[in-house]
Amino acid sequence: MSKTYFVTGTDTEVGKTAVSCAILEAAAAAGLSTAAVKPVAAGCDEQGQNEDALQLMASMTAEMGYAQVNPVALAPAIAPHIAAAQAGRNLKASQLAGFCRGVMMSPADLVLIEGAGGWRVPISSRETLADLARELQAGVILVVGMRLGCINHAVLTAEAVIRDGLPLAGWVANQPGERMGCHEENLDTLRNLLPAPLLGEIPEISPWDPKKASSFIDISRLTGK
Repeated sequence: MSKTYFVTGTDTEVGKTAVSCAILEAAAAAGLSTAAVKPVAAGCDEQGQNEDALQLMASMTAEMGYAQVNPVALAPAIAPHIAAAQAGRNLKASQLAGFCRGVMMSPADLVLIEGAGGWRVPISSRETLADLARELQAGVILVVGMRLGCINHAVLTAEAVIRDGLPLAGWVANQPGERMGCHEENLDTLRNLLPAPLLGEIPEISPWDPKKASSFIDISRLTGK
């Protein structure tokens, strides 16, 4: 039976896709089959494709069409609920969950569902992406962008995940740019405050290489292998 995790972040642009790809590559290196889905993406090219979804497709082992990996592709790179409203679409967590379950039914050993932005990003006037994670009852992986303010954002997000009744499976410290000041002190504080294991610490990698990043992930904590 596949293991499924919902990937969220402390903010937008903290490296959710980079970390998701690193996890997929680490799982593949361990001999596992993988699949991923980006149920909602805002910010698509003229072909209606989103760069995050394409990166997930490049790192997962399953062969799936673009529309299955990214069923809701919205053109402007703005908040998803606003982009959906401009497109005349009404997003519902239950519908997005149906798209995700289609991928979860694949024979992959590990399935990642990547959110957009942070935990409480709205998908409509009534629901957020947290409602999607609750529909799926998936364990949550939190990507912490290591920069000033990350401790507050990480602790608040962890509290919200647990309050929503979902297990926080682990967190990844990702360095999305230049190494922050007092990095080790911030990392130690996060280790003490977050009630979940640190799955990996990914430094800035330039040029970006998900296979190289995968060497910083302890995949056994997610797969048990």
